[in-house]
Amino acid sequence: MQQTFDIQVKAEGDERHINNTEDASETDLAKHDDDDYVEIKEQMYQDKLASLKRQLQQLQEGTLQEYQKRMKKLDQQYKERLRNADLFLQLESEQVERNYIKEKKAAVKEFDDKKVELKENLIAELEEKKKMIENEKVTMELTGDSMEMKPNTTRKLRRRPNDPVPIPDKRRKPAPAQLNYLLTDEQIMEDLRMLNKLKSPKRPVSPSSPEHLPTTPVEIPSQRYEARIEEGKLYYDKRWYHKSQAIYLESKDNTKISCVICSVGTNEIWVRKTSDSTKMRIYLGQLQRGAFVIRRRSAA
Repeated sequence: MQQTFDIQVKAEGDERHINNTEDASETDLAKHDDDDYVEIKEQMYQDKLASLKRQLQQLQEGTLQEYQKRMKKLDQQYKERLRNADLFLQLESEQVERNYIKEKKAAVKEFDDKKVELKENLIAELEEKKKMIENEKVTMELTGDSMEMKPNTTRKLRRRPNDPVPIPDKRRKPAPAQLNYLLTDEQIMEDLRMLNKLKSPKRPVSPSSPEHLPTTPVEIPSQRYEARIEEGKLYYDKRWYHKSQAIYLESKDNTKISCVICSVGTNEIWVRKTSDSTKMRIYLGQLQRGAFVIRRRSAA
């Protein structure tokens, strides 16, 4: 019995010894694994650091692949923007050149039109003055008037011995009188016809003739039209007319002319016939008396 107990105790002791040996082996293995992990992490850190240093060196030298790739992309974008800017500059230059040529042609055309219009207006004014001078000449020939001024007769008194010597008058000589005709051509011709009638010899009238009988004067009603010019526009018969407007011009003999208003002055208007492009001057007085009547018409 004692021997059996000893064997059992010995067996338990051997078992404890084995267990202690296994525990020591496991502890040494775990410690060895931790040292390897730390060493591996240190090696990875050193490798990454060396790689970053190598990339930094390549970047400074300009040989890094990523740097070269991005630089190539930026260079392409730069060249594309330069090309677009050159194209935009070329287009803008061509547009400015076209606008310049267009404005130059418009200025030349306007200058030529103004020059022709000025020449036509001056010719019309000179023709009008020529007609007025011819009418004045005819008027003077019919009435016997003269443009020459008769000298004023003055009485000269004898100078007394003690009187001072008279000083000659150095005042400016009076300018010859000028006649300013404010009548129109039609009014002047009517006055000339009236003068011719008055100068014609009167035949004797018999008492039995109808002319000897007393007659009451017959009044001819004359229609008056409202006509005035304001701000470059003609107000006639409750309507406004402006430059370049198409009208009909009717005279006393029922002649109807198709015209276009050329210009509006201060006391008259100029119209151009559409048939032969000749110009006529119409005064406000003629429109007010009804010598000419203006009617609107379509521009077409």
